[in-house]
Amino acid sequence: MVRSTRTGVAFAFICLVILGAMPVLSNARPAELGGLTFTIWLTFWQLIAALPLFAVERAGAKKSGKADAPKLTGRAIAIALATGAMFGLSTWMYVVAAEKAGPVNMIIALQAYPLFAMVIEAVFLGKRKTVPEIGFTLLMIAAIVFLTTEGTFRLSEISWWSAFALGIPMLWAVAHILIRQVLVAAQVTPNQITVSRLVISGIFLLALYGATVADGTLTAALTDFAFQRAAIVMGLAYYVELILWFNAVRHIDVSLASSITVPAPAVTMLIAVAILGDAVQTYQILALCVVVVAMYGLLLAGKRADARRAAQA
Repeated sequence: MVRSTRTGVAFAFICLVILGAMPVLSNARPAELGGLTFTIWLTFWQLIAALPLFAVERAGAKKSGKADAPKLTGRAIAIALATGAMFGLSTWMYVVAAEKAGPVNMIIALQAYPLFAMVIEAVFLGKRKTVPEIGFTLLMIAAIVFLTTEGTFRLSEISWWSAFALGIPMLWAVAHILIRQVLVAAQVTPNQITVSRLVISGIFLLALYGATVADGTLTAALTDFAFQRAAIVMGLAYYVELILWFNAVRHIDVSLASSITVPAPAVTMLIAVAILGDAVQTYQILALCVVVVAMYGLLLAGKRADARRAAQA
């Protein structure tokens, strides 16, 4: 494959727009059928969207004589089951947080992903961080506290739904670090991983529905056109963003692609104000500005640290 910076940047910019729109798309569902029901259906439509590419990859593998299923160890299977459940749970939390915390607060909270990833890598993988990385991490923590306390820094004023939204990037960070080991060890494509993850997530969510709700909304939603339209749009957006991201990082560095998608909360704010007529609070804008500075600082500091380690190796 010929790498093209222009193509990679274009894919990343499309990801930026989709990421910014997704919290609003999630809130476009009819609320009476419940967030868990919506999560199950959007996961189903996401799986349907992934199957054509999965079939093409399988056909290509057969033609090249590499159609045998990859040999997975018990550990890899356990990771697949665990991460599938994590992604299912995080998707449900995404839908709930978009409604309860609001799309703007939630999308800003999601930017804490590199913070959780850094802490997990440092604690469990022994990856030491530089002073600038630690400094920008502390700055991001301050911004998240500012956001969740609605601009007061007083714990008595904490927005618990915004705090709830922080669980989403935490689950993403753990799952991505675990699943990366499967991608490295087994000869599987990102789409194959996605299909297996969606199947496991779907089973997990159905079990959760049966254990907690089981109120008949799952079957009732089948004939609700407005509900299915929202689930299809959200499922397709989720899947397309994922595939475009994988293709973007095939052409450009992850750091560049990540830097392009950092302003996603600004897109959400723009949609919320211009299309939905929502009011954006001053503390949200300030928190976003600090988060953006911290994110770019972390990307730059991480890139310099990687270059320094490579030079010393």
